[in-house]
Amino acid sequence: MAPRKPKPPVDLANGVLHCWRTHERINQFLLEALPAPAWDAKPPGGKGRTIAAIVSHMHNVRHMWLVVCSPDFAAPEKLDRHTVTLAKARKALESSSHAIEELLARSLANGGHVKDFKPDVVGLLGYMIAHEAHHRGQICMQARALGHQLPTEVGFGMWDWPKRSKEALR
Repeated sequence: MAPRKPKPPVDLANGVLHCWRTHERINQFLLEALPAPAWDAKPPGGKGRTIAAIVSHMHNVRHMWLVVCSPDFAAPEKLDRHTVTLAKARKALESSSHAIEELLARSLANGGHVKDFKPDVVGLLGYMIAHEAHHRGQICMQARALGHQLPTEVGFGMWDWPKRSKEALR
């Protein structure tokens, strides 16, 4: 039996960018399945953010990091959590995702350094994904509390990284 050829090394820069694209695909996958009445419904008990406000916050935090870390780059406009529609929010997330991808690519080309974010580009990626995944969980819980539980296949589908990863390449 012939010895196996070693696998070529992973292109880490490409991996970082594809990871971000997959993460954004998961955001969009969730929002595609969100029942429209849940979008701007007041949270149970009247306290907290609407789902519209949560998604606006996700986009607006991206905006903030783009302004801080790449001031020469035109950051997409912020969203108004009180008036934003689901369609507009999805487009804004797509736009800010492309801008974050550009920030990541520039940082990778700069040796992994990110202006005003420590320790590096991988830390920024981890921070942003953790932040937004937390809010995806809030969105799912809130939709359920509002009587609009997402289908089981959506809940599990957000964890189907191989499938979302392939979709992100399209």
